Amino acid sequence: MLRDARDYQIGFLALFLILGVATRDWTLRPEVVGSAIATCLASQVILQQLVDNRPSWITMIGGREARGLGSWGANWSANCRHSDFETRQRLLPLSPVSLNWRSPLITALGLSLLLRVEHPGTMVLVSALAIASKFVIQSEGKHLFNPANFGIIAGLLLTQDAWVSPGQWGDEVWYALIFLGAGGLVLKRVGRWDTTVAFLGAYAGLEALRNLWLGWAWDVWSHRLMSGSLLLFALFMVTDPRSIPNARPARLLWAMAIALLTFVLRNYAYLPTAVFWAYLPWLP
Repeated sequence: MLRDARDYQIGFLALFLILGVATRDWTLRPEVVGSAIATCLASQVILQQLVDNRPSWITMIGGREARGLGSWGANWSANCRHSDFETRQRLLPLSPVSLNWRSPLITALGLSLLLRVEHPGTMVLVSALAIASKFVIQSEGKHLFNPANFGIIAGLLLTQDAWVSPGQWGDEVWYALIFLGAGGLVLKRVGRWDTTVAFLGAYAGLEALRNLWLGWAWDVWSHRLMSGSLLLFALFMVTDPRSIPNARPARLLWAMAIALLTFVLRNYAYLPTAVFWAYLPWLP
């Protein structure tokens, strides 16, 4: 039995990647996946070193001067209070970093599953921005955005050769069952199943009401819920314990708000990537 729930998540995401390549004929190049993994791991090491060994001028900003810099300065201040750079610098020029490899690997696999790019360089940029968001956009020691989701949006906004294919998994029921089974095991370990239930329940309910209003067959409703991107988001992204509210009532409201905005963007703005955009405005 694996002790860290992220080990299960890594295993399942890798399995989904292999499954997609083997059964869905994805045009997924090994160099793109390799670029994502290498960049995420390298960015984690470099940025962790910078945080643990920030120079004295940042330590100064993290003190009294940070008060004039708003929330950005407050975040630096909170980070700087935990260490005395000058003392550690005298003892050791560069502090050793215990590599947190699980988190960047999960981000890399998530990007490889959901984002398509023409050039490996684009994936390098997206992966670096995804990991950087964990260190730069923080509140009370927690990153505000799921890194993979942030990377996807950054790729869509900043590059011309990145896209998301929501229909890449088709609508076969057995894919959905695999996602739900694997996701359920991870959520049981993480303890955030209520967030997924709130999100999927709210979204399914809204789609059902729209289906009734338009008088459509229920095949349409089930087809919209079988989206692989939607299920991967609900099971592995919206439940990220580092980027969701701590209190259960707040988590449920937060998940339902994302579901509502996803519904609006998908059905009235006709945005196929609605679920990823809907995540951004609702800061936990």
